[in-house]
Amino acid sequence: MANKRYTDAATALEGVLFDGMTICAGGFGLCGIPERLIDAIEASGVKDLTIASNNAGIDGQGLGKLLRSRQVKKMISSYVGENKEFERQYLSGELEVEFCPQGTLAERCRAGGAGIPGFYTKTGVGTQVAEGKEVKVFDGQEYILERGIRADLAIIKGWKADESGNLIFRKTARNFNQPMATAGKICVAEVEEIVPVGSLDPDTIHLPGIYVKRMIVGAPYDKKIEFRTVRERATA
Repeated sequence: MANKRYTDAATALEGVLFDGMTICAGGFGLCGIPERLIDAIEASGVKDLTIASNNAGIDGQGLGKLLRSRQVKKMISSYVGENKEFERQYLSGELEVEFCPQGTLAERCRAGGAGIPGFYTKTGVGTQVAEGKEVKVFDGQEYILERGIRADLAIIKGWKADESGNLIFRKTARNFNQPMATAGKICVAEVEEIVPVGSLDPDTIHLPGIYVKRMIVGAPYDKKIEFRTVRERATA
């Protein structure tokens, strides 16, 4: 069994990064984002990146760091509402954006990972999403053709993995990490813990190790919250 464990994020990405590459990045907001790998990408200085991700983090956090450093040429995203720098770059023409409905984005990555070059969906029919795309009628209903996404690299965040790369996500941090992992030619994962092979119940595995080429332990994490909402204390 090849050793998939690397000492740190920079080492795990060595020989993988290049200008103009496409990256699939897991996470949703700040939940389940591969923050150590993002930091290493920022430090590398690689540029002109196309990144497929549900969103681009928030200002100065997550993928927002790569926007701040002007390393991203294009984002393929479904939600961008919490990032003012994203908004500024898009409106000023500095950043190319391909908006994609959330479920369609997940399926495009899943399809790419499954070797499916395209699929038809009703989502977006009759809207700007459908502009320039093939329309086909099935059972009297219009569907638009969406292309699967294949990336040069997938970066994901997991909870626990064994030494062969079999990986478990924790609760909502599963989000986009699973489909993104399969869509990359190379998948690099950061996890909170790596355990010996045989320690994990096979029925609990969310991502088989065959998809994970390299991995690091990124813990400990300071798990940030985008919006902290608390209930006012009741008066006595």
